[in-house]
Amino acid sequence: MMAANIQAPEKELRFTRSGQAGLFWVGAAVLATIGITLLATAIYRDINPSLPHPAWAMVPLLMAVAVARVAAGLTRHAYLILTPLGIEIFPFFRPADGMRLVMWQELNHAEVDKNTTRLTLHHDAGKTSGIHLSLTPIRADRRSLLAKAVIGRLSPPGTDDR
Repeated sequence: MMAANIQAPEKELRFTRSGQAGLFWVGAAVLATIGITLLATAIYRDINPSLPHPAWAMVPLLMAVAVARVAAGLTRHAYLILTPLGIEIFPFFRPADGMRLVMWQELNHAEVDKNTTRLTLHHDAGKTSGIHLSLTPIRADRRSLLAKAVIGRLSPPGTDDR
């Protein structure tokens, strides 16, 4: 497990799924609001017996806890890590098991689309093989930093891509 045994953490750049986590935080807030509303209306059941039982509030509240845990994990855990060895890519499901390390030596060059929503890592100059990575899980203000770091690392010495 390479990610757990970091030799020099100060030499790596971590990019989390914090851009994707915002949607989950909003979902958790909406579910919690629904649960609290169901609890609040329970005091009026003697006036209107057709109101739902307060126990039904547990369903959205438990779902809110689950969605908030996912959001916290997305905010905290890495999506891409740039290390001196290469780029570590962590998938959404089971990131520790599905982690992929792409060595810098395997890559010929990289490019980012004009909206900075996709990073393409090319294995050869003919652009016949490579990896497409979506950058939308990363916060928008961090995408340009990632693009600059990857392209700067892969550019030949003596060239200035700034």
